Amino acid sequence: MHKHKPIVAVVDDDPRLLESMEELLESAGYVARSFPSARQLLISGLSGLDVLITDIGMPGMDGFELRDLVNRARPELPVFLITGRHEIADQDRAKGISGFFRKPFDAHALLAAVGETLRNHDTEDGHES
Repeated sequence: MHKHKPIVAVVDDDPRLLESMEELLESAGYVARSFPSARQLLISGLSGLDVLITDIGMPGMDGFELRDLVNRARPELPVFLITGRHEIADQDRAKGISGFFRKPFDAHALLAAVGETLRNHDTEDGHES
């Protein structure tokens, strides 16, 4: 079990989505940290984060590039991708993600996926100590 409230970072260039995601995550008992760009997240740092949710289509560094950097720095950190695009990422680009959600996404499905991922990580951490 987590000794602290899980920290979920959300990266999206849409301020309205960031605000609604913060409210959603905090209402579910998570600590939400929101960032308007991948660069801002990286400046803040990845330590302490339990889950990352990032938009794919952002100016500057997109969600796939951010996922690649995160996978190198913290391969154990679950990454969920969200997108407003209609096409689904090809299989090669989808590697290293915990889930993929198309906007507008179902808030309950996203929370369920985050919760399940955190429970699975807790179980794995408990067995590998």
